[in-house]
Order: sequence, then structure tokens, then C-alpha cells
Amino acid sequence: MDKVAQGQLRAADILARRLHAAGCRWAFGMPGGEVLTLVDALEKAGIRFVLAKHENAAGFMAEGTYHRTGAPGLLVATVGPGILNAVNVVENARQDRVPMIVMSGAVDADEAQVYTHQVLDQRQVFRAVTKESFTLSAGAAHVIADKAVGIATEGRPGPVHIDVPISVADAPATGEGVLRTDAAPMVPAQGPAFKQAKAALAGAQRPIIIAGVDAVEDRAGAQIVQAAEALGAPVITTYKAKGLIPEDHPLALGGAGLSPKADKILLPLVAEADVVLAAGYDPIEMRVGWQNAFDPARQVVIDITAAPNHHYMHQATHNMIGSVSETLRSLMPDAARGTWADDQPAQARAALHAAFAARTDWGPDAVIATCQEVLPPDSLATADSGAHRILLSQMWQCGFPRALMQSSALCTMGCAVPLAIGAQVAEPDRTVVSFSGDAGFLMVAGEISTAAELGLRTIFVVFVDASLALIELKQRQRQLRNRGVEFGRFDFAAVARGLGGTGRHVRSRDELREALESALAAETFTVIAAEIDKKSYDGKF
Repeated sequence: MDKVAQGQLRAADILARRLHAAGCRWAFGMPGGEVLTLVDALEKAGIRFVLAKHENAAGFMAEGTYHRTGAPGLLVATVGPGILNAVNVVENARQDRVPMIVMSGAVDADEAQVYTHQVLDQRQVFRAVTKESFTLSAGAAHVIADKAVGIATEGRPGPVHIDVPISVADAPATGEGVLRTDAAPMVPAQGPAFKQAKAALAGAQRPIIIAGVDAVEDRAGAQIVQAAEALGAPVITTYKAKGLIPEDHPLALGGAGLSPKADKILLPLVAEADVVLAAGYDPIEMRVGWQNAFDPARQVVIDITAAPNHHYMHQATHNMIGSVSETLRSLMPDAARGTWADDQPAQARAALHAAFAARTDWGPDAVIATCQEVLPPDSLATADSGAHRILLSQMWQCGFPRALMQSSALCTMGCAVPLAIGAQVAEPDRTVVSFSGDAGFLMVAGEISTAAELGLRTIFVVFVDASLALIELKQRQRQLRNRGVEFGRFDFAAVARGLGGTGRHVRSRDELREALESALAAETFTVIAAEIDKKSYDGKF
């Protein structure tokens, strides 16, 4: 600090101010000596630094704030083991299309030539899991900060890494130059292909819309609802796109991606469509059943995406790269109305509701149904990876986008608790509920102490079956012996109380209902351990 003149900004200050201008108000992580200047700069710029218990969880907390504010999530980690702890969550952000600025402390370049402790090529590690990786410099701090925000948020969003050398963070910022301005939404040129696509929609008899995370990022929900109603087209969404069309809408068929039971209902309907409108549909969330789920050789497939198709999960008749909402506005015909024979979409909707209705007095389906019944309709939910997530993603009704948050591309265990904490930090007065299996909860149980330190009232529901239920089910399906999937039953309520919250064990709908009502009135977080049988997922999804 001595070499920075009074009133002169440090390179770290320039970075922090640009992040504040992008709407960032929280950063999450675990500091070491190498990032103390960076943390100081963030706080001075108006960005609160939140101490997490592990860098991986800190990244999911950062993602949680992004889903509620639209500003990039901020993750701060120290040199070496600190930043390497975050590789998983950064790759998760890349695959789940989450804009995240990942800032790591770094040993100065000159020092690294004559020093070995914790010295490694951090940028080389993170180039593989980010959209771009930079090393901050005092002369170009403003440009690097601007590029990082732009790259993280443009096209398909994703993480950007910035290595911050110790001396550079403290160095006086000296750079000058013109920064970029925001670009207008891109709409495909209205040439012959565009006109053919519009004509196909105008003449469609059995249109269907499949919407995905690109449409969520583009805030295209209103345009998708308008398109569905204008075309008479049912709407299927990926799990991350649930709520783009409110799921109580008669044309909403809910989410797809993991459930074989849902696929048996939805895929035949997709095959029957004469026009498939893929509105921001990114198949990174989907499983093998959705490879080539539609066929441009016999269907008109209109694919509107934020990035070119290099995945080859499917192909299209017309590929359009640009804003989903603006392209939909331009594509909609003056008059159109699909005439699906025998009211097939309504039959599919009824079949889905029947397939995923709660069928037991107690079990994971009863837990989910009771939570949706008791909690306010504007509640935010998070789901961990595991058997409960497949069932929850089919049963949980979303009335607005991002009402259900999860890791649906990389499918990371341990994400639900920190995602919920991040969302609750951004919206402290909103009801936020986290759904975890007991194994996933055990991975991050220490983070509920972060909820206590922050004074959050988050509700953490844990499905307690002492098993990796999804993997155990797959073992039985393959007639393999039970190995490596069972563990002990623990007193999660006592853990909650020991870390500053309230804890309850429940074994019936009535007990769960009472626990939820108490949680809604509580002044601290609540852990609700729902005890179920490990085989209670059989046949559910």
C-alpha cells in the first residue's frame, strides 16, 4: 500500500469497481494472505465478502445470487489448494451456463522463478473449465475487468478466471483506454431461411415448443408463453428452464431430462409434431433418450440458440443464432393455431400429472407434495443430485423462471445447500427451501453454520434413507451386490442445533406439515430430516 499515492486506485480497486458496476454485491470464498488486498478492494467498492467453509460451496453460493439478481457470481480463493478446491464448481458453472468471475491469488511472476511453495500454473488449470483466463496487470486492470464481465455474460454465459498476483493487487492502476459498450440483442437476418421458418409456423398443424436455459438467460418467458398460445403449441422445458411458462398453464408439459417415465409420455408427442420450435434449447441437460429426438428429414425443426450447434445431439432444418426473445417476436406469424388431433397435448399433460402424483402416505413423493402444499407459491427451491432430484424436478410446480435451482448439466452433489444460502443472501425475506439427500447434505453440512452466521431463515429438507438411493437402485437393476452405497443414520436435527439452528426429524405428513409451519415462523434456519425407506423411490420416476 505504501507505493500507492493517496487517492490513487489500486489495480484491485479497478477490478472491484467494475464488478460493482456490473451489479455484483456479494463475493464468496475463503481468503488467504494472497487475496487480502482483493477482499479489501471488494468491500470498499460496496461488495460484501461472505466467508464460506469450502471454496466449492462458495461457488454455489455465488451462483445462487446470480439466479436472483442477474449479476455474475463472484468467487474468491487463495493461491494453490484454495483455488484448486473450486475446480468442480467452476466446471459446473461452465456446463450449467452460469456467469461467474473466479478470482484467485497468485505468486508474483518474478518470485515464481525462484520459489516453489504452492506455485503452479493456475491459469493452465482453469483454461480447461472457463470461457477465458486472465492475469491481472496494473496497466490493463480496467480492460481485463471489462473483458471478464463481457465474456462471462455474452452468448452462453459461463465462468471467467482472473489470476491476481500479490503485488499487482496493491500496485497503482495506470491503464487508459476505451471500454466496450453493451451490444443490442442479435436477431438472425430475415433472409429466405427465416421466411421459410415463419411460413412453417404459420402452417403448422402439430407444433411443439422445447425451451431451455438459453431462453432463461434471455428472459424470454413472456415471448414463449405468447408463442405457445398463438400456435396452440404445448411446451416442454429442460429442468433449468422450468417456469418459463407457468406450469399450471394448460399448454405446459413441465420439465424433461432425467425421468424415463416422463420420456415415455413426452418423446412420442415430440415425434408426432410437424414443427418443432426449439427456443433456447441447450441439450447439455439431457440424457441419451433425447439424442436426435426430432428429425429434420420429416419435421421442420427451428433451432434458436445463443451459440452454434457443435454438440450434434440433434440437427435442425433452420439454425438461428441470436436472442431467443427477439427472434420469437420476429418469427411469429400474423395468424396461426395448431390443430393437434384428439387433443394429444392435453392427454399428455393429464398422463404426466397422473404419473407423478403423490401415491403414498409417506415417502419422497409425499415429502415433495407436502412441501409444495405448505410453502408459499413464490418460494425458491434448490435440489441436490440424486434420486430425489429426478422426482422433485417432475413433481415441483414452478410458476416463474429459476424457481427451482439445481446442477443439471454437471450434476454435482452437495450443491443444494449453498445454492439456497446464496439465493437467501440475495433475497432474505423470500422463503427458500433446499432439498438434499443425506449423502449430499453430509458433504456440505458445515455450510449451515454460514447460514447461522448470516442470520438466514433458510429451510433445509434432507431425505434420510442412509443410502445413495439412485446408485443402489441401479445396482439392483443390474443384479449386482450391494456395495459402497450405504452408510449410517445420523441425528441431523442435533447437527442443526449444534450449528445454531433448529432441527426436526419427521416420519409422517402431519409431522412434516407441522415442522414446515414452525420453520416458516422461525428466526433461524431449520433442518428437517425426513426419514424414508431407501427403496421408496422404486417406480417413482
